[in-house]
Amino acid sequence: MISINLTEKTLHFKRPARTSRGEYTEHRLVLVTMTDENGNVGIGECAPLPDLSCDAHAYDDLGQVAALIDKAVGSDDYVEVLRPYPALLFALESAMYAIHQSPILYDTPFARGEVGIPTNGLVWMASYDDMLRQVREKLAAGFRCIKLKIGAIDWEEEIRLISLIRKEFSRDQLELRVDANGAFTPDNAMQKLRQLAEYDIHSIEQPIRQGQWEAMALLCKNSPVPIALDEELIGVNSLEEKCRLLDAIRPQYVVIKPTLHGGMTGTLEWASEAQKRGIGSWMTSALESNVGLRNVALLSARIYGTENTFPQGLGTGLLFTDNIDADIELLGNRVWAGSPLVSVHTSGSTGKPKEMMVERRRMFASARMTCDFLGLHPGDTALLCMSTDYIAGKMMVVRSQERDMRLIRVAPSNHPLATIGDTHIDFAAMVPSQIYETLKVAEERQRLSHIRHVIIGGGAIPHEMERELRTFPNAIWSTYGMTETLSHIAMRRLSGSSASEWYTPMDGITVSLADDGTDRLIIDAPLICPQRIVTNDIAEIRDGQFRIIGRTDNVICSGGIKLHIEEMEEALRPHLHTDFCVTKRPDDKFGEAAVLLIQPDGTSDATTFITQVNDICRRVLPQYSVPRRIVAVSHIPYTPNGKIDRKKAEEVGSNCLTSADKLSHEHS
Repeated sequence: MISINLTEKTLHFKRPARTSRGEYTEHRLVLVTMTDENGNVGIGECAPLPDLSCDAHAYDDLGQVAALIDKAVGSDDYVEVLRPYPALLFALESAMYAIHQSPILYDTPFARGEVGIPTNGLVWMASYDDMLRQVREKLAAGFRCIKLKIGAIDWEEEIRLISLIRKEFSRDQLELRVDANGAFTPDNAMQKLRQLAEYDIHSIEQPIRQGQWEAMALLCKNSPVPIALDEELIGVNSLEEKCRLLDAIRPQYVVIKPTLHGGMTGTLEWASEAQKRGIGSWMTSALESNVGLRNVALLSARIYGTENTFPQGLGTGLLFTDNIDADIELLGNRVWAGSPLVSVHTSGSTGKPKEMMVERRRMFASARMTCDFLGLHPGDTALLCMSTDYIAGKMMVVRSQERDMRLIRVAPSNHPLATIGDTHIDFAAMVPSQIYETLKVAEERQRLSHIRHVIIGGGAIPHEMERELRTFPNAIWSTYGMTETLSHIAMRRLSGSSASEWYTPMDGITVSLADDGTDRLIIDAPLICPQRIVTNDIAEIRDGQFRIIGRTDNVICSGGIKLHIEEMEEALRPHLHTDFCVTKRPDDKFGEAAVLLIQPDGTSDATTFITQVNDICRRVLPQYSVPRRIVAVSHIPYTPNGKIDRKKAEEVGSNCLTSADKLSHEHS
């Protein structure tokens, strides 16, 4: 048994929503809440538009709504009963699907919060200056597609605005759609369409008023700008009528709105019949609250798939001053469902990986900084070759979505370029171990040199590798960051004449040093982190840039002298041609002592190998930093994302007793 509750609400627009038919300052809606015997709840929204919806006056009071619902749920087929009432049909279908968590809506990556749906930015009719301001705000927010409402101000002013937009942004940079809401007449429409065609317009919605099928068909046949039907679909509720309209007019597109065009059932019919005829389509909301908007988005993800990059019209969640919370948000040019919090895992370089919950909007802010820093553009190709269990992999997905890049996925491995063939890659992120193995294979090395931007993070870059990468013609970068900063906050160039040991913070990031004498790096990144981060990295700052000297937790306090593990490893790296790391152990005499863990190279017996390594250490390192113990091990411990596991390394260094370990050397 399902109980139904009706709630009336009026939303208020932040600014008047003007069309060629007039303007809206508020929007009345009815929420339909269903609860089953198990306590499962589903909510739908009935929000017809006055003077536009075919059923606008069917819900003047809640008694009318209740009577229609009673009639529908008491029938054998509530969909057929409610076909003349698309707004209420959409509400009931949404609530019922939610109660049953129907896979039709809820079994998609979008519904699970894994991907967002691209959407256009909507610019309302206003004065020329006001519309120009709106356009610039949308572009600054990251929109790559803008829809302009036209027909309410002087035509010459509208054309001037469109001309100005095109002078600043080419078709490749910005997709431009216009919506006339029937403002043209059959007599002047073709002339205006020819003018619009000069500015690379993607499409125009409803150039003349609906109901003029013959005139509209003629326009669709001859227009230099593709035509999308919108209001024309209102009131066309039966499947037979839909087919007749599409066959008669033959538009290039249809714009489908569940509230206006037949609920979820009607939307699926429109999309299917359009596809059969080679007619494109997309979905938009019809000024619903976030409740209706979320259900429109869920249906859009089901119809068009979540790999679709064609912008939908789902950006209306920002229109109202008093919108309803409904687990949906707009980030840049994408709409997301589910919680605004995302689970990420630390790298585990100093212990077991830990789960963190971060705000999705901060991940997108980080992604935008990286894309801006590197000059990445929509349509560029990005390579995902790391696990999305960790922040580095997750952020590659977010960057591709924020900048509308084409994401190519390969299974995480030490040879990520082995299978990409001649595919052009503009942007890739790798860890040092992947670079190390890639450089060994001539074909993969060549592919690496053709990637426009490569960022390397997740661990120290060996000196030999850095020297080799300096000869590469493309842009290769070392990144600085951590999980708490949602990947990196600064980069330094490794390749070419601009190679440097100094990191440059991205825009919006500032750094300083702690004043407690430790010289720990402090990061201020307000768009990414709500609070300042005091790191354990010891740094030096110069002209806004910084370089890392070591870590406070990687300092060995030996006999009153501070030894920096990273500096010791960097000094030894050119001379030791096998895997190794420096760690520490407690020492009765000196407090702490340096320990070198190293894999035998197989060229000599164990004793000789240890002796040779010891000689190298004495020759390369200052006397006070020569490791007091050298321990041969079968492998160096690494975390899953390629960093040295410092905690495990310290355990190995502390637990290997000289008397029990023949492959060790100790001196005083």
